[in-house]
Amino acid sequence: MKKILIIEDDQIITNIYRNKLTVEGYQVESALDGETGLKLIQSFQPEAVVLDLMLPKMSGIEVIKKIRGDAGTAKLPVIVFSNIYLTNMIQDAWKAGATKCLSKTGCTPRDFIEVVRQTIGDSGAVPRARSGDTKFRKKPKPPTLAGAADSEFHADLRKSFIDSLPVTLATLRTDLKNLTKSDRQAEQLQHIHLLYRRMRALTGNAGVVNLTQIAQMSGAIEALLKELYEKPENINPSTLRTVVGAVDFLGFLFERGTASGKHELPAANVLVVDDEPISRRAIIYALEKAFLQSVEVGDPKVALEMLTEKNFDLIFLDVDMPGMTGFELCTKLRALPQHKKTPVVFVTNLGDFDNRTSSMMAGGNDFIAKPFLFIELTVKALIHVLRSKLQTMK
Repeated sequence: MKKILIIEDDQIITNIYRNKLTVEGYQVESALDGETGLKLIQSFQPEAVVLDLMLPKMSGIEVIKKIRGDAGTAKLPVIVFSNIYLTNMIQDAWKAGATKCLSKTGCTPRDFIEVVRQTIGDSGAVPRARSGDTKFRKKPKPPTLAGAADSEFHADLRKSFIDSLPVTLATLRTDLKNLTKSDRQAEQLQHIHLLYRRMRALTGNAGVVNLTQIAQMSGAIEALLKELYEKPENINPSTLRTVVGAVDFLGFLFERGTASGKHELPAANVLVVDDEPISRRAIIYALEKAFLQSVEVGDPKVALEMLTEKNFDLIFLDVDMPGMTGFELCTKLRALPQHKKTPVVFVTNLGDFDNRTSSMMAGGNDFIAKPFLFIELTVKALIHVLRSKLQTMK
């Protein structure tokens, strides 16, 4: 019986994957922090380690480095199971020696089992029950009853998750209210960390029950909150407004994004209009984190011509541009039938943010302040793309 070690501090996620692996014939141990996991590797001697990157006591990156630095475990397969929006950490995991990296938002338990099998070279083999015969045969396909029981368990798990969403939303809104009322940075950081932990659990649980859009959205919010917690200097009116809008949107997503079936992030085409090349590149990079295609334009007049000929799902407009401001361009594009309701996000300087958000938006939907965090803009884009697509599906 092959042995798998799970190092994950979310007990619910750990239990689900432990049970799934056990049913598939594996011997499983688990640890809730990096230090304990590292000790178990020595005593349990697994064939593979499934590892989250965000762990107490010792991070997943440190665990990988320790594994690779020990001659006895240097070749031990390590499957990283984490948030796709933590791109820097995932890159560090690859550099440290991760064997595979999986997304919590898009990997079902069935996908997970298949990756484990492929990683350790397990074709589902069990020994023959013949005297003197040490060869292996392929594990027979599970009977229909077992498959039905597995489907029933997953359906019950999904229902329990959906039933819990109203309480989850109420809790998140209470945490958010406490955050916005805090005027001391130490208190803000406490509330941000609490929101981050709740969002991390939501991401993992939504991924397990195959509610991909919720998992993707909460995963992006989780990454933003982590960034704010680790770099408090980035806490400002723009980033806080983005967090508030994101949690508010989760309420909408909980109502519209829980239908049966796996819902990937819908395909979308984004227009970026900014006369500064560096700003355009920054916006495009942030959109790429959300796997959104984009077109960049430096001249607002050229952008208006493009808008008359082509449909876009989301538009980012710099406010201060020569020849035509973002406000003026927005007013003109709203006169085009195909763009009457296209989401528009204005990009403005942080110093002007408060004044502009309280003023007329010229038909725009939202604001974000320069200099913005990449993940903040990613969150903004996901909110507006998903909201627009789900409203269209009514």
